[in-house]
Amino acid sequence: MRDEPHTVSDPFETLGLDSAQTALYTAVLRLHKATRSDLAQAMDGPIDKVGRQLDDLVKLGVIDEQSGQYLARHPAAALGRVIAQRLDRLAEESRRIDSALGSIRGLIRDYDAGRDYRSGPFTVEMASGADILYESVVGIAVQSPSPPMPLLTAIPDERTMTDFARKFADPWIDAQKRNLLTVRAIVPVSTLTDPGVRDQLTNVIAAGGEVRTLDRVPSWFMTAGSETAGLPAYWGGNLPDHAYNFYLVRTPVIVGVLSTLFTELWARAQPLPWAPRADGVRQVLRLAAQGLCDDSIARQLGVSVRTVRARWADAMTELGAQSRFHAGVEAARRGWLR
Repeated sequence: MRDEPHTVSDPFETLGLDSAQTALYTAVLRLHKATRSDLAQAMDGPIDKVGRQLDDLVKLGVIDEQSGQYLARHPAAALGRVIAQRLDRLAEESRRIDSALGSIRGLIRDYDAGRDYRSGPFTVEMASGADILYESVVGIAVQSPSPPMPLLTAIPDERTMTDFARKFADPWIDAQKRNLLTVRAIVPVSTLTDPGVRDQLTNVIAAGGEVRTLDRVPSWFMTAGSETAGLPAYWGGNLPDHAYNFYLVRTPVIVGVLSTLFTELWARAQPLPWAPRADGVRQVLRLAAQGLCDDSIARQLGVSVRTVRARWADAMTELGAQSRFHAGVEAARRGWLR
């Protein structure tokens, strides 16, 4: 995406303020000290709407109110407040992930001892070998009382992904086609260029599965249905490094915790850059990278301007971006603009 000089001068919008809030903050800066009526006139908008926006900016800490008049904080101080609030939110998300991982460690100790916190002894099977792993999943799916069985899996490393693509993906794809299971997988974004990975992940999706990527996946694990979970012999380890030694744990409480962890990771993960549902989004991003405005993009694609803006919103959500500029940067990094 080519550089656009005006995008780098809008730090507040980049950090999450919408364009109307940024414009209002700029108006307060210019007027230095103004009433709601003054600002409504400057913004050419209804006073009640401008008033609500002013209240939001006061809460954010970028402007102050004194006896019915509004004063802008120094831009450096205001920007610092917005950044601090963003960092607080990110820290809270990180704490939730750490809490989920802490729960996993405690439960691993519990199933190693062979007991469930709630219902006493439960089955823990030590299995070994990649063939056993992939065949076990299909076997569990065949025995599922209500197919298709949901399969959640996180794969953290290149070697496991390469083995999956070369040797073991086909049985899972076939099981999906036979309506025995549905696959949702999280894989490292760095593995997408490995030989055979793109083709097999495309086949998984074509058969009804879903795949997303993360920069880093914390460990291999899986859940098969509501009562069976798979855990590595060493949390965080790569399966091939330990001869594909893993535990099959048959208890709902372990499945529930791993499903919660998977949901947390899935919310942070990104769709595959070539996924069919992203085609319209990528078209908008590519045309925007060529300098076209929304109206021109709509004419090029033969859609409405509203559709173009909806695809922008989808792109920003999928890419985790707070502005169009950041969406373009992230899309370029992920190869969406090629």
